[in-house]
Order: sequence, then structure tokens, then C-alpha cells
Amino acid sequence: MLPPLCLACRTHITAHDALCPACWRRVNFVRPPLCDRLGLPLPYDTGGRMVSAAAVADPPGFDRARAVANFDGVMRELIHAFKFHDTHHARHLFGRWLAEAGRELLDDADLLVPAPLARWRLLSRRFNQAQILAAETGRLANKPVRPFALVRSRSTPHQVGLTRAQRQRNVSGVFRVPSNEIASIAGKNVVLIDDVITTGATASAAALTLKRAGARRVDVLALAIVANSSS
Repeated sequence: MLPPLCLACRTHITAHDALCPACWRRVNFVRPPLCDRLGLPLPYDTGGRMVSAAAVADPPGFDRARAVANFDGVMRELIHAFKFHDTHHARHLFGRWLAEAGRELLDDADLLVPAPLARWRLLSRRFNQAQILAAETGRLANKPVRPFALVRSRSTPHQVGLTRAQRQRNVSGVFRVPSNEIASIAGKNVVLIDDVITTGATASAAALTLKRAGARRVDVLALAIVANSSS
């Protein structure tokens, strides 16, 4: 077996599937207090369940969101390597992180559904990173995964910088639940697994599609979140 290396900088460490101390310090983990709806950090704890002004002004289609870390530093580097350079050696660490960050959501979940890719993007990339993350998380949390319960008919441009109305138009009609998957979704608590929550519009559209298919609630769990997004 090869000696253990840091998943980010490739220096020698003492255990496999881990980061060295220097790289660990460069992961900006999301910690409480959080907005219960958007999963974004809040400046202070008022006690109990807290909902941010952004979530009140523009409620998401999902019920709750949680993410491991902000989309910057080492986390951004790891995700880019995972998505764009076919580098999957961090998948076990990702699964552990997701299982921990999403413990509250996973305890309530009946099943996990990965965020789907558009067909052309799946063909060019050859894998769906969300499906890999869902498989790892489902194994650790002992939850079933329905990898094809949600499909995507087309890709969308980046949402950052668009107005609320533009974001909604951008993702309108993007997702559907195949007829043979409706029975597996109806009445269930679903956790949608993705790599990054950016504006939240795509996750909202996916969640609303699952709810129209009969899901009781839909939460979102991701590796990273863009902390300055407008949801």
C-alpha cells in the first residue's frame, strides 16, 4: 500500500483519506449559529431555531440546507479536482464530512437523491459527482440512495449575479421525477445531495420538483456553500 498523503497538498501524513494540519486549517468549516433554512452562518446566536432575513425575504423551495464548509480555500481546490480532473481520492473524506455536517438532516431522512447532471455534461464528465457523494453518505448513514429519482432535462448558466426573477426563469422546468420513481418519493423525507450550493435557486427548483412528486419534505446537503450568495 502506498504511504498516506495529504489529499490536498500531497505531503506525507500519518493516515489515509485525510488532510495535513496546514491544509485542514485552510478549510473554512460552516459552524453554528446557522440560518435553519439556508444553512448560512449567522453573526450571533439568539437561541433556538433561527431564520435569516434572506430566507424570510426569499424563502427557498427546500426545507433546510446544510454544508460542510464555505466554497473557498482547500475545499474549493478539492471540489475542483473532484469534478473537473477526475480525481476521486477524497471521496471517503467527503462522505465522512457530509455525514457529520448533515447528521440532523440524515436522522430524519428516508432516502437520499443526488442532484442530477444534464445528459451532455454527464457524457463529457463520465460521472455525476453528486451520485458519488450520495453513495458515500448513504453508506455511512445507512440510508438508501435513489440515483435516478430526479433527472435533468437541460443544463443552466451560472446563477450568481442574476435577479430573483432571472434565477427562477433560468431553472424553470429543468427537473422532473420519472413516472417509475414517483412511488419511491411519495410521502418520504428526502435529502438532496450536491457538491456546492451557490445561489440556492437550482436546489430550490429540484426540491420543488420532488415535492410536486409527493415528497413530504426535501432538505439539501452539500460539501460547500457560497456564503455571500443571495440564496
